[in-house]
Amino acid sequence: MKPVWIIDDDRSIRWVLEKSLARADIEFESYATADDALRALSQSLPQVVVSDIRMPGRSGLEFLQLLHQRHPLIPVIIMTAYSDLESAVSAFQGGAFEYLPKPFDINHAVDLIRRALEQSRRKADAIGRIEVAADILGHAPAMQDVFRAIGRLSQSHATVLINGESGTGKELVARALHRHSPRADKPFIAINTAAIPKDLLESELFGHERGAFTGAAATRHGRFEQAEGGTLFLDEIGDMPSELQTRLLRVLSDGNFYRVGGHQPIKANVRIITATHQNLEDRVKQGLFREDLFHRLNVIRLRLPPLRERSEDIPLLAKYFLQKSASELAVDQKQFSEATLQHLSAQEFPGNVRQLENLCHWLTVMTPSQVVEIADLPPEWRNSGGVAAKPEDWITALAGQVDASLQRGDEGIMDSLVAQFERTLILQALHHTNGRRIEAATLLGIGRNTLTRKIQELNLGDAES
Repeated sequence: MKPVWIIDDDRSIRWVLEKSLARADIEFESYATADDALRALSQSLPQVVVSDIRMPGRSGLEFLQLLHQRHPLIPVIIMTAYSDLESAVSAFQGGAFEYLPKPFDINHAVDLIRRALEQSRRKADAIGRIEVAADILGHAPAMQDVFRAIGRLSQSHATVLINGESGTGKELVARALHRHSPRADKPFIAINTAAIPKDLLESELFGHERGAFTGAAATRHGRFEQAEGGTLFLDEIGDMPSELQTRLLRVLSDGNFYRVGGHQPIKANVRIITATHQNLEDRVKQGLFREDLFHRLNVIRLRLPPLRERSEDIPLLAKYFLQKSASELAVDQKQFSEATLQHLSAQEFPGNVRQLENLCHWLTVMTPSQVVEIADLPPEWRNSGGVAAKPEDWITALAGQVDASLQRGDEGIMDSLVAQFERTLILQALHHTNGRRIEAATLLGIGRNTLTRKIQELNLGDAES
């Protein structure tokens, strides 16, 4: 097991915690500043972090933010002598596991650390790598909020409502919530309420007794019974017919339901997770959705951002989907050129993550070369991806890339981005001229010798072939 990290500029606090953890046979490492701990992250990872808030250099809250951008599942216990509401709220908003005001009882502190260790171990066993599902790939701040929410809900049975456009991965997030919950070893049952005819949906959800209607030759268990002890995911809940809204509300209210044609109540021990691309508040105002049901479902709400709001994640997702498609088709994996990744990052993707996945699957099948260039994209994607492109889109994408690098604490950002910029210009010019250097140099407005030197510096020796 990885160690507990203690971060505090107060040597006496570090000493007390070190001695107590040693007696508890818990491995630890100590740092006097958050900056020291941040540098250590490049070499190793903690199982749990116990950090002060106010220290020289970066604060504990800044460290918490940077840590959770890279490793959102590591629990962090925030300590401070300034026991005020603002500090507590800031700690929890930043994703802290717990808030520990000074002075604290050392036995309580050790018990808290044990709890954090247990949660960390449980997540590591149950979740594995967070990258296993594409919906939770990403560094964008909006996705970090989703990461934190999944972590915070890992011990909860609360009803969750997921809002998000089509293709953002609502069902995958629902599966993640189930997989990380105490019900993980029980069934996860999903049903799209908009995809089932109205006259069949009631039987689909609640089941029916033999002879309940024409064609009901045998008793059938509905989705509520199939999900017993586990999670029932109701997708596109905003389209549920009004009479079924009433039945669902009754189940949520008293925990019982009846099969169609049945007279004996059946106990429903399921966690309800719902999702919709619609604005349920507007549906309530329009009289299309029951207000009391909305409040029952809206206990915890998660918002999944559209892909256009997390454009910095497009390269990560695109590479993942190329790898996934290659594995599924048992073919060699293709690679994106930097120019293509930057081009895709400037697109709006109205179909969101699902649309990007479909595009990557198409490229795996249809692209003849191993490196995917802009010219290899389908015609509708070569200019604007089916969306009117704005001249400043590449500047917006650049600004997003710079912001993401700053948030990660990267160094040498200018050199890295300038190299990518020059690489893109040269590759596209050479591609346009079919590798003719003199013509490419003329179009770029630089000398042939300069172009040759840049090709060597950027390791583009095969760019013109």
